[in-house]
Amino acid sequence: MKLQPEFSKQIRENIDLICDFMGNSSDFVVREITAGSYHAALFYLDGMTDMQKIQDNVIRPLQETSAEELSLSFLKDSVLDVGEVSFSDNIEDALDQILSGGLLLLIDGMGEGLVVSIPGWEERSITESKTQPVIRGPQESFTENLRTNTTMVRRRVKDTRVRLTNVKVGEKTKTDISVMYMHGVADDELVRNVISRLKNMKVDRVLEGEYLEECLVENKQLTIFPIFYNSDRPDSIAAGVMEGKIAIFIDGTPFVILAPAVFVDFIQSAEDYYQSFIYSSIIRVLRYISLAICLLAPAIYVALTTFHQDMIPTVLLLSLSAQREGVPFPAFVEAMIMEIIFEILREAGLRMPRTVGQAVSIVGSIVIGQAAVEANIVSPVMVIVVAITAISSFVIPSYTMAIPIRILRFAFIGMAAMFGVYGLTVGILILLVHLNSLHSFGVPYMSPVANFQSSKQSNALLRFPFKNKANHHNKPRE
Repeated sequence: MKLQPEFSKQIRENIDLICDFMGNSSDFVVREITAGSYHAALFYLDGMTDMQKIQDNVIRPLQETSAEELSLSFLKDSVLDVGEVSFSDNIEDALDQILSGGLLLLIDGMGEGLVVSIPGWEERSITESKTQPVIRGPQESFTENLRTNTTMVRRRVKDTRVRLTNVKVGEKTKTDISVMYMHGVADDELVRNVISRLKNMKVDRVLEGEYLEECLVENKQLTIFPIFYNSDRPDSIAAGVMEGKIAIFIDGTPFVILAPAVFVDFIQSAEDYYQSFIYSSIIRVLRYISLAICLLAPAIYVALTTFHQDMIPTVLLLSLSAQREGVPFPAFVEAMIMEIIFEILREAGLRMPRTVGQAVSIVGSIVIGQAAVEANIVSPVMVIVVAITAISSFVIPSYTMAIPIRILRFAFIGMAAMFGVYGLTVGILILLVHLNSLHSFGVPYMSPVANFQSSKQSNALLRFPFKNKANHHNKPRE
């Protein structure tokens, strides 16, 4: 149904038009008020607005206002003492406000109305981060409320240069998006580019940040690696804003997008800056070692046992041969069976209720692994390799980075089974070339390592002391 652009002065026409457009929705409320010689109507959605405030701060003051004093300006300035009140002469804009938790007030004989922002839906309280926990440091995470999330960052960055720009995206959802950046620190062209892309985005719905990420990828880069960083930790997002990055807040999700993002961002943790720089540097090295194990360990085992037995020490080779005696499958099939089973157990543990999910994953891994060895389906050493690989994947702080590593692990196993160490070498070179070809809003994905800049190395692989001048602008990352 196409709406007429402006309200009619006849309130009955407005009521009929709005009711026809909203249909017979059971949660849409039209409250008509007759006080003295004037007739008014309130429009709002039950459950989206604060009913107590509507009664105390809107309906009661209206009933106490005489017809002689009645005007929209008087009501806005002196009567309606609640929320944000604004004029509206456009029916479509007024309906958008109602769908966002607002209240529309129309008075007979007036060709415009008042929109009162008076949201009242239930919200989840601020809790500890479930996806990026730390031992030492802030123990709070974002919620699904947009304004709560921006406030949590504002509370940490008390700087007048912090700016917020609001955009609505999604033809059906009309999701509220807030773009936060630090003026004078963030690149102005980058800020304009991000805001322009969001305003021109043609999507019918935005329910989570991934909807935006896929549309914001420049030049349609085809990759399984995350081009944008996302986090539910306010301190991580505040750190990114202070570094000149752009934070994109989406109403309805606790995860905030940070752009541009580079590879090292996904390996760093916020806790790196809440512990001794020596300890943090050692842990970072450990993460890179775990990343290599997660990506290459099964493939190296397959390559050595299939093509390069002469590279294995004699005693170890004899032990491996004894363990593999009676196993009917080659090492490649062994590895694929165990990796697929473990991925199934991992997903089962994530999707099951939290009270039993972890126990099922642990018990299932032990039982299936032991049974597979006793049935001579796989060798004991393969169970050990897969277990070490799985544990190493949990060391990577960012879940979005762990996903592509898990996927590539299967590709490397296949290349090792076909070409041995030579296949692994070619695969690693292809991976490095691909990573160096990626950009996140013009920033090379492998910087500052690939395009080496000595002034930026203090926070790339190791964490230098805060007293080091080069580290003053480096803030926590999760």
